[in-house]
Amino acid sequence: MILALQIAIVLFAYILGSIPMGYYLTKIYTGHNILDHGSGNIGSTNVSRVAGKKISIITQLFDMAKGLIPVAIVMILRYYDILAPAPHYIYVVALATIIGHDFSIFLGFKGGRGVNTTLGASLLLSPIPVLGSVLIYYLTKWITKYVSLASILLGISLPIIAFFIDGLSELVYYLIICALLIIVRHSSNIIRLINGTEPTTRT
Repeated sequence: MILALQIAIVLFAYILGSIPMGYYLTKIYTGHNILDHGSGNIGSTNVSRVAGKKISIITQLFDMAKGLIPVAIVMILRYYDILAPAPHYIYVVALATIIGHDFSIFLGFKGGRGVNTTLGASLLLSPIPVLGSVLIYYLTKWITKYVSLASILLGISLPIIAFFIDGLSELVYYLIICALLIIVRHSSNIIRLINGTEPTTRT
């Protein structure tokens, strides 16, 4: 019974994470397929380019919420002793949500970069690293004007900050996986950054 519940929560996390709100909102408000415009990404940055700031903010909040909700459910079920406190399980749930966003079942396993969903999924697990990484994001974006570089450094900073706070732990291993996913999803951006062809927030 408990195993079935655990599997159901992981599947729920993946399906919730797969919901491409940026895709749907852009389609509803502009009639455009966001996969064919801008960077072709469903995340809030590309939504801002194609559908405007308001739709981008809604997308960002939803992408964060769909990361946070499954983790919160696991914490609540643990609090009421419905789920055993296996330390690694909650990280599996968090990763399922992020992977759902990155490789959405609703878009033929295409998806976003996973930054906002990673922040949402990690906020309750590691609030200080999340806040620290967001600060690094905004500083990098302000200095360099590159959203992609800021996002990559956000991902890398998560496990580093967590390591300095708690040492090597399951949380750090989880955040390393998050960082690797963010880097992999930004591989095309990294190539453009190296070639000097990556657009900035000025363009």
